Amino acid sequence: MKKVFISQPMRGKTEDEILTERNRIIEEIQASIGDHEVLDTYFDDFGECSKPLHYLAKSLWMLANADCAYFAQGWQDARGCRIEHDCAIDYGIEVLKEK
Repeated sequence: MKKVFISQPMRGKTEDEILTERNRIIEEIQASIGDHEVLDTYFDDFGECSKPLHYLAKSLWMLANADCAYFAQGWQDARGCRIEHDCAIDYGIEVLKEK
């Protein structure tokens, strides 16, 4: 079973918008690659004192466990997504992109 990492832009979106998009992406992944495990990369446990780098560090930790990484539309415009993309490429993790 493939472990799939989802990278999606989140800045300026509500939790509901993020999770709705994430669920749509999961359905698309299911249709295209079949049996898989989506890694839980939506983090909301850092509290009010969190910094964007906390989220990126945790995301990269999760990316290290992935067989492939799926990049949602707009990933090129989000600094965290761009870093995740570069890491996936540099470390040989299969990259899938939303059409």
